[in-house]
Amino acid sequence: MEACHSPQQSNVTSYGATTVAIVTLEAFAGMWINAFIVSVLCLAWVKKKTLNSNEKILLLLGCSRFCTLCISWVNEFLLIIHPNYLYAHPILQLITSFTSFFNYSNLLVSACLCGFYCIKIANFRNSFFTDLKVKIDRMVPWFLLGSEILALALSIIIYDLTETLPNTNSNFTCLRNFWEPSIRLDKRFFFSFFLTGFGYAASFMAVIFSAVFLLFSLWTHKRKMQKNSMKDLSMDAHIRAMKSILSFLVMYSINFVCLISTIIYNMEDENTMRLLINIYLFAFPGVHSLILIFSNPKLEKALLKMLSCVKCDFSMK
Repeated sequence: MEACHSPQQSNVTSYGATTVAIVTLEAFAGMWINAFIVSVLCLAWVKKKTLNSNEKILLLLGCSRFCTLCISWVNEFLLIIHPNYLYAHPILQLITSFTSFFNYSNLLVSACLCGFYCIKIANFRNSFFTDLKVKIDRMVPWFLLGSEILALALSIIIYDLTETLPNTNSNFTCLRNFWEPSIRLDKRFFFSFFLTGFGYAASFMAVIFSAVFLLFSLWTHKRKMQKNSMKDLSMDAHIRAMKSILSFLVMYSINFVCLISTIIYNMEDENTMRLLINIYLFAFPGVHSLILIFSNPKLEKALLKMLSCVKCDFSMK
């Protein structure tokens, strides 16, 4: 998240140049990683004429993360290099709402992925859970549609908020500084903040519950196998899913703290903590997507094949 700029400010400081250089490197690396996921899955879709539920979630997640990085990079670039452009109506409102939509889409679809892993792999002797496991493939498109609708609703609220804030406060000079004390928080703003918090909390709780249920299932399954002195391939599936979910849980927790911290450090201009937060927020979509690639045999094989071809071409030159 970036410092507030007055409409007249146009000089780029060393802090701004450093921020632009770092987030540009991270954004383009993350866009390349997610574009790779999307291209591999699209090619598989064309060949097989269908995608399984896991691939559908990964495809939508890759698209949302690619767009998140793209619009966020444009936002950061304009804030530092050409801040005046952001104050031409409705550029401010559009960039803010698009950023919110793709960010919420990223988090909610990620939560759907964790929930899908949990339901597909966890083993519980419960009629409701068994029925859910059977029907999950048919429910995935509806979960994804619901996630996009919720993200769209929240982004519309953010658009409306940025539309009205400049009119209610003449000192409004920062894209994301909605929590400045000088802004009067009426019922409408509290409702907007509640919905925004609900979007983050819902996805965060879905990840936590998925990790807890899958961990409990792994523990009970391991005890059962030890009693019967048996080995089961399901154990490997549990462990792979746990690695993916726990990695996301850790990264998501840090990401959530960073998003909250932007409210605090947005009050100051050039700040080292804000730079560190910015670095993490831009790294999150690419790093976690890379983890997902190496946890998916098809994507991992395609990546290693591509890297080997690049290495061969480079050595021939």
